[in-house]
Amino acid sequence: MFNSVDLAGMMAFISAYAIFFIVIDILCIVANWKIFTKAGRPGWHSIIPIYSTYALFEIVGLKGWYIFLIFIPFVGSLIITVFSVIASLNLAKCFGKSTGFGVGLFFLPFIFQLILAFDSSTYTKPEVPNK
Repeated sequence: MFNSVDLAGMMAFISAYAIFFIVIDILCIVANWKIFTKAGRPGWHSIIPIYSTYALFEIVGLKGWYIFLIFIPFVGSLIITVFSVIASLNLAKCFGKSTGFGVGLFFLPFIFQLILAFDSSTYTKPEVPNK
């Protein structure tokens, strides 16, 4: 069984782990808030769970209602993953960044969102083709 020293060590590890991820989450919230503000949207749009993705899709030139495709059984998660990749690439393009930066936004968002939020890049509205 575990003794009190083992339990104390495990609790210290779990606490440090939790604090680390809380700090990462706070940094991501700040970065998203700043990105939304740079794009001309109110920052609070970035903290509402489903609406933030809806607003992000609109920022990058996708139709906001695409977020509701996630509710399609069996394929919803695949569809939203594809749209998330497209949104990351388009977000990078909207701020004048490369495709590689867009890939970074998808795979390492907590780093690349901070870079995007606090660099000197400016938002350019994407061109939406007319029908």
